[in-house]
Amino acid sequence: MESRREPAPLNVHYDTRPPELSRWRRMQIPVIATAVYSVLRALGPTLRFETLGRQHVERIHTAGERVILAFWHRSILSATWYWRRRGIVVMNTTNFDGQWTRRVIERLGYGTAQGSSSRGGLKGLAVMARRMEEGRDTAFTIDGPRGPRYVAKPGPVMLARRTGQPIVAFHIGLNRAHTFEKSWDLLQVPAPFSRAVVAIAPPIRVPADANADLMQQKHAEMQAALERVRDAAEGWFRVTPDERDRLRAEWNA
Repeated sequence: MESRREPAPLNVHYDTRPPELSRWRRMQIPVIATAVYSVLRALGPTLRFETLGRQHVERIHTAGERVILAFWHRSILSATWYWRRRGIVVMNTTNFDGQWTRRVIERLGYGTAQGSSSRGGLKGLAVMARRMEEGRDTAFTIDGPRGPRYVAKPGPVMLARRTGQPIVAFHIGLNRAHTFEKSWDLLQVPAPFSRAVVAIAPPIRVPADANADLMQQKHAEMQAALERVRDAAEGWFRVTPDERDRLRAEWNA
């Protein structure tokens, strides 16, 4: 087990109004949150990560900038563990799933800006912009909360134009995992002691004066980057060791 002390949660909600839930659903929230957190705390330390393209994030931070992370919902469990304890602020939905998810990720050192496409998403972006000005990174599960799978939403592009900070797409591939085939996102739960590869793409920048056409172009760039890192990470453990060495040199250049 790790000995590092977990930081206090970053309580950055712009909207803490509880959703309209039955008493039974409200009772479920702490139970589910505790169970999921316990699984992550037990499983996470057994995972062995290799990172491709780490230099992209390091260079951004060295330049005094922050990153806007974007990734597919399929990788949410392994991503939550990999990026923990860094004070990253995540856009989080206000529905039932968002309520128990918020409790889990805050215990792992994340902040949350609650919002969704139907309830206060623009306000959530405003909170994230303010947190970036304070020196926080941000993150989006870009096809969440309910899909369509592998179709990127515009939040990161809007935030990048507003803040001047770059978008960085990433994906995590696993050599052993259980895939929920009937879930909309094909969610993956890592097997204990599995190996994981994190593929990180070069940054995408959006000018502050970007018009609608350029915003659409940048959105397409983000979609392409997300697909590239997904394909690279998902295929990592299916190629030969020699091919991995070649790809490793290419990604880490």
